[in-house]
Amino acid sequence: MIIASKGGAPSHPDWYRNVVANPEVTVEISDETFRARARVVEGDERERLYRAQAALMPNFDQYAQATDRIIPVVVLERI
Repeated sequence: MIIASKGGAPSHPDWYRNVVANPEVTVEISDETFRARARVVEGDERERLYRAQAALMPNFDQYAQATDRIIPVVVLERI
């Protein structure tokens, strides 16, 4: 998953708009590269994933408090 926090800025990051417009992406992690489809999650799934990230990195709670927008969570699924 990736999170469009933009540090709690009032607008979504540009990369998020690009992923929404074209959800087929290339993921690079260490020495692995693969294709994936980006899916914006909502509701309980979004809340669960965002809370999991905030538990690992508490600054994500600060980002959520700094903005009026709902910070998008995007799941990347291999294709």
